[in-house]
Amino acid sequence: MGRFWALLVLIGVVVLPGCDAMEPPSSSEPPPSSEPPPEPMPPPTWTNVVLILADDLGYETIGANGGLSYQTPHLDALAQSGMRFTQAYATPQCTPSRVQIMTGKYNFRNYIGFGLLDPSERTFAHFLRDAGYRTAVVGKWQLYGSPEQQAEAGRVGAWPEEAGFDEYLLWNIDDTGSRYRDPLLYANSRTPTTYAGAYGPDVFADYIDDFMEGHRQEPFFLYYPMALPHRPFQPTPDHPDYEVFDPTGGHEDPAYFPANVAYMDKVVGRIVQQLERLGLREHTLLLFVGDNGTSQQITSQFGDQMIQGGKGSTTMAGTHVPLIANWPGTIGAGQVNDNLIDFTDFVPTLMHATQHTLPEDFIKDGVSFYSQLTGRPTAVRSWVFCHYDPHGEQSTHRRYVQNRAWKLYQNGALFHIAEDPDELHPFPEEELTPDLLELKQRFEMVLDRLR
Repeated sequence: MGRFWALLVLIGVVVLPGCDAMEPPSSSEPPPSSEPPPEPMPPPTWTNVVLILADDLGYETIGANGGLSYQTPHLDALAQSGMRFTQAYATPQCTPSRVQIMTGKYNFRNYIGFGLLDPSERTFAHFLRDAGYRTAVVGKWQLYGSPEQQAEAGRVGAWPEEAGFDEYLLWNIDDTGSRYRDPLLYANSRTPTTYAGAYGPDVFADYIDDFMEGHRQEPFFLYYPMALPHRPFQPTPDHPDYEVFDPTGGHEDPAYFPANVAYMDKVVGRIVQQLERLGLREHTLLLFVGDNGTSQQITSQFGDQMIQGGKGSTTMAGTHVPLIANWPGTIGAGQVNDNLIDFTDFVPTLMHATQHTLPEDFIKDGVSFYSQLTGRPTAVRSWVFCHYDPHGEQSTHRRYVQNRAWKLYQNGALFHIAEDPDELHPFPEEELTPDLLELKQRFEMVLDRLR
């Protein structure tokens, strides 16, 4: 594994072999719509934004990245016709990543507890709604908190309308239920409804179709934190076991994980198809990213390596995530970007892409990568930072700064992650060269500043 990550660091812009021939198999194409296309309308003068956040999906799972265990033809096609990033980093778990991506701030500034978003925080939905966008969130919420999470934090989290969203269809606000079979969902209401006989990801996709068509004549922002492919690992409607599998009691089997990834990819393809049907593809920035590493129950083939999922760990397997950006006519096809990206960068990027500015009092931890999408010269990150303390453990070992090759923790442990991605061997202090000593000192300055 170490040799692979070292090679990844040394390579700048790489086009994967065989990408030219990467075509989605016909069996995975979304069925054509039976409805006629909408009436033609003048091209929009604005940029729509669709941000898709997959749940528990590490970098190694996507075919375009070199993953061999799963079928991801629609994501591969988006990468082939757009830009994929090789160095995007999340936190190791969902809530810290979601709070960070929504607010554009590192967790030490505004994180109040696992499963919670501070209702006083302003999010990308607030900023875009203030700029005239219709905002919607569809999929997984888990930011209001269960009674146990609220008790641990001593407070409650946020409802979606408090977080800036005009519309929502969500699983897991103040009641959990199922996210897959017979899902329990909140549809613009604080009272959930059980969708008997339905499959949650299909209900979400239907809502997304309706939202985009209903607001195609105005700028919209769609945030889709997916339920897939997070456990419980169960068969999807495309799997022959779907009708016979008993989903009650939390029954699951990691053997169904490939089917979950395939269905996640299929839903992404359906969203792309709807944008095309509405004539909005060239006027929509579509971003796809994972929220943290893959479940530790899952082992995936990545090139000639086998990668065990690292969710919950601050190693590469827990934080290195796929990121694909697609925007026909604006982002050139077949681009591979190896610049560092972290989750604070999304808020300034979305505002930059939509030609709006953040409030003057906004604490800006992130760096816009919009100019990287359009090929214009721009400053890029020399490091990414993480403050990971999901349950208030005050573990300094989980505060760190890194670049593509090196990582320094708050407790002084330095790792050569290009050669030691699993962080098994701290780099010996006595072997530091002058250049490495200078790098370590720069990292220490970052850690001291971001307290």
